[in-house]
Amino acid sequence: MDKMNHSSAEAEAETIEPLRYLSKGEAAAIETELLRDYRFGQQQLVEIWGQACALAITKAYPLSSLAKKQPTVLVICGPEQNGSIGLVCARHLRMFEYEPTIYHPKRSPHSLHQDFTVQCEKMDIPFLSYLPTEVQLINDAYNLVIDAMLGPEADCANIKEPYPGILVTLKQVKIPIVSVDVPSGWDVEEPSQDGINPDVLISLTAPKKCAAGFSGKHFLAGRFLPYDIQKKYDLNLPDYPGTDCLIEL
Repeated sequence: MDKMNHSSAEAEAETIEPLRYLSKGEAAAIETELLRDYRFGQQQLVEIWGQACALAITKAYPLSSLAKKQPTVLVICGPEQNGSIGLVCARHLRMFEYEPTIYHPKRSPHSLHQDFTVQCEKMDIPFLSYLPTEVQLINDAYNLVIDAMLGPEADCANIKEPYPGILVTLKQVKIPIVSVDVPSGWDVEEPSQDGINPDVLISLTAPKKCAAGFSGKHFLAGRFLPYDIQKKYDLNLPDYPGTDCLIEL
């Protein structure tokens, strides 16, 4: 009997498929299906992802572990969906008793983006009018930087100002960087050789191809994904622990 159980366990282990890393097109197709066929709302998805990012940050950098007396965090938001996720993340971090400050140089005219901005303003989260180019000022003021600038939708070959300048600054900071979904400046399909080097990556829905060789702390937030979509795209998502909405890979 033991031998049979051992054999079946071995067979089961052999059939576990590796986690799927998505191309830019696959990631976009999954999101389109969620919105069109499954009737998820854009605001709903951004809220799910943003809260999951905040939870991942609390696991990677608990309040008790922060080096500075004040639990300060700098959240840099871009003009597209990744920026909205950053705004939601900042709001939840505020609820978790961190002290986020947002740098949001190009605000989107999209009403959803504006709603998330107002929510942060109403919670008295400060917004920076400019990012110091003096890197030491950033190192001294914050415990970590959250990179929510350029997500998978960005064209990394055609990044417009002010983001190239921000990336130059981020390459020099000494405090940890946490990137949302795709590190800013990276191609979705492959790891960057000369981009920023985040300490933590939070992949959303499923990891992208550029994350395949990521050597830092890597979280996945995608527990809301309908099983039919998981099966259709052969995502082979891991088993999340307990009732957690994220898992460290």
